[in-house]
Amino acid sequence: MKTEKTKKRRFIVFAVILSILSILCMFMFAGLHSEHMNVIQTFITEKGGGWSANMTMLPMTIGNLICIVLTFVFGTLFIRVGVRKIMIPFMILSGLGCAGISLANGLDCFGGAASGNYPLFFASMMVVRCASPIFQMGAMMLITNWFIRLRGRMASICSMGATLFTVVGTSAMPNVIAKSWSGDYRPFYYGVGALCVIMAVVLGVCLKDFPEDSGLYPDGTEQAPKSEKGDDMPMKVSEVLRDPIAWKLAVVQSAPTVLISGMMSSMALSFITRGGSELWLQATVFVSAGAIAGVACSLLFGVLNDKLGALITQALFLGSMLIPTVTLLFMPSHKSTVLLVILAVGLALTLGAAPVTHPCLVAHLYGRRKFQSVNRVTMAIEMIPGAFSGIMMTSLIGSGHAWLAYLILIILDVISFVTLMTMMKIPDANAADRDSLRHKAG
Repeated sequence: MKTEKTKKRRFIVFAVILSILSILCMFMFAGLHSEHMNVIQTFITEKGGGWSANMTMLPMTIGNLICIVLTFVFGTLFIRVGVRKIMIPFMILSGLGCAGISLANGLDCFGGAASGNYPLFFASMMVVRCASPIFQMGAMMLITNWFIRLRGRMASICSMGATLFTVVGTSAMPNVIAKSWSGDYRPFYYGVGALCVIMAVVLGVCLKDFPEDSGLYPDGTEQAPKSEKGDDMPMKVSEVLRDPIAWKLAVVQSAPTVLISGMMSSMALSFITRGGSELWLQATVFVSAGAIAGVACSLLFGVLNDKLGALITQALFLGSMLIPTVTLLFMPSHKSTVLLVILAVGLALTLGAAPVTHPCLVAHLYGRRKFQSVNRVTMAIEMIPGAFSGIMMTSLIGSGHAWLAYLILIILDVISFVTLMTMMKIPDANAADRDSLRHKAG
């Protein structure tokens, strides 16, 4: 009995450390994957003498294409080498990339392009973009490894990091940088870079890839998962590519990948082209409110996943994504409080649900042991259209065709929803363990 209590306490300690690290991982992923472009494009503008929006977005677009391959590579290395051994060096590399963005300068407040080093800027942006999947994929795999019954709730805690960056990076920081730092965003990037290095040290010292590596079991239970007594070996790439469910999964998850990346990376440009920087800074208040509310929405979707299942929760998420896209489609060139409130609600639901639904859906379809062997392939497929989302949105919005940009996002969302409807009868791969929680709660 004493040994069991000791194991419970140890598991709780690991769970707390994993929760904090996963929140920070999703903070970094949301920011370095796309959203920090709102900081870049607010303070480096062609009008202010800096590089054009297309020039600042170019390294991100090329990085998106490279990440299609890197996502598969990272997933494979996670399986063969280990999650932590791959995450740690790339976390440090991300920190160096953030420092490079600061050193590259090119800010309007320092004279624009004349004060900058575009090759260094380009290379640093590429580094942070190419390393960013390691944060999301690593956090998702660690949570899937450590939790089965509480998968949704833990994923919801992790997802708080994504909404946190929207609050800090997309909403609050542009105002702080503009009003308190005179348009100089370099301290922000130095701070983010230092945090990446600290995370790498904590991950290396305090966590293991699997609870079994520490003599524990998922969720802190006293026995091995019942649902894993059969075939739980990772799937080969050829097996995944021949599996029709995997292709449906890729289609279902493509809309969130394209929509969130494209919408969030072009948010500043969208408002600035409609009503100038003043309208964007006014909108950041509502975007920030939506992101804060997204924390509560993350917890809501986590509970829904554990109570209703991943498929129904995914359907609710895809429906929710229509709110911000339709709102931005009809956003006027002046401040509309009603539409901005609706946008905030839509962002809360979208940003809160996205990081929760992704790992839960893959784990529902394939289980804990096969999770990464499938995820490395489907994520790579999803990222093909996602690679062009930022440049597509920037180009269309910049040329005065914002309506077309948001219409494309809406159509993709509908296609994903229809595909999901054909998968609703697929049972949870870990149902034997997750059902026991439902019975206890019942």
